[in-house]
Amino acid sequence: MNDNRYALLNALLFTLLVSIIMLAPLYVYLIYSKTFVEIQNEIELKAHATTVIRAMEAFDEANEPAFDYPRFAQVQSGLYDLQFKPIFTLIESPLRYQSEGYHIDGGYAYYVLSLPKGRYFGAEYLIVGNTLSYAEVYQKTLIILLLIVLMLFTLSFLFLNRFALPFKKLNARLDKFMKDSMHEINTPLSIINVNIDLYNRKYEPNKYLQRIRAAAKTLSSIYDDMDYLIKNSRLSFQSEPIALDAFLKERVAYFDEVAAMKEIALEVTHCHEVHIRFNPTQLQRIIDNNLSNAIKYSHPQSRVEVSLRRMDDGCEMRFRDYGVGMKHPEQIFERYYRESDRVGGFGIGLNIVKSIIDSHDIRLHVSSVLGEGSEFCYIFPKALMIR
Repeated sequence: MNDNRYALLNALLFTLLVSIIMLAPLYVYLIYSKTFVEIQNEIELKAHATTVIRAMEAFDEANEPAFDYPRFAQVQSGLYDLQFKPIFTLIESPLRYQSEGYHIDGGYAYYVLSLPKGRYFGAEYLIVGNTLSYAEVYQKTLIILLLIVLMLFTLSFLFLNRFALPFKKLNARLDKFMKDSMHEINTPLSIINVNIDLYNRKYEPNKYLQRIRAAAKTLSSIYDDMDYLIKNSRLSFQSEPIALDAFLKERVAYFDEVAAMKEIALEVTHCHEVHIRFNPTQLQRIIDNNLSNAIKYSHPQSRVEVSLRRMDDGCEMRFRDYGVGMKHPEQIFERYYRESDRVGGFGIGLNIVKSIIDSHDIRLHVSSVLGEGSEFCYIFPKALMIR
């Protein structure tokens, strides 16, 4: 995974966790702010009630033909009798709470004030109300939350990047070391293989040299996996027409000497003529890793069966061994996982295979019985077939 992407994902995770923790005090702030708005609104309604009472106090029934009831832009009020029936009202909302004091009913707030009996047009209560809105409170809370999240994310990302800097340098040096090591390994491997070929052409086959050659092929397979792993993220693997049957037979022949070291017979039981469009490097990684693992985990003097069958919806490539089987077949595609430490390898081969087949929609069925062997069946989709 890219270092910046790693820091970004972890910064997001850290920000999410801290934001969840911060929700508790933010919720308290929200409740406090809403309470404060309600108190402010109650004071405002009381002030409007006072204005109405003063207007009624100032009304001179002898000199004025009618009372001009005060009206406000955002506040409604009204006069009610003892049974809370309106004498005169500008309030349209129903009043559920019919008692003196400040009430909030849904989004409507109102203040009920008891009036002196028979003093103000026969009214017993003055009710003043308005629509109560928490929009500003929610807006401020949301802004605070966004600022907190933004600040946390920025600080987390900068901190993680700074914290990861030594590891980035170490990874860069390790990557360079791996590339240099791969180059240094490839050179002697090539020399070994070339000189064994030259010797076999000049002299009779030598069993000791054959063992060296088989070991060199095993090492070459590991080298190819490591090389693919390093270059995979930087290279584009182009597909081309491939005769899969011929390719498969060629790889089986390549591993004959490796299998011979354990007296294992590599048998191609069925091999239909199949042509696909695929990348040769990726196809080799699939076949080589399956053959290498089948030989590696097979009992000596057993056999490995390989088959290729054409089907209506594609083709099926199958590898069957009669070896130790697998304890945890569900874990074999995890990188660096190995069924046994007694067997060589780095645990990256099947992880590479899984990434390749997933990118090409190749289905895989794995079956294994402990102590009896394993079978890997790859089903290539019809989209990869040429004819």
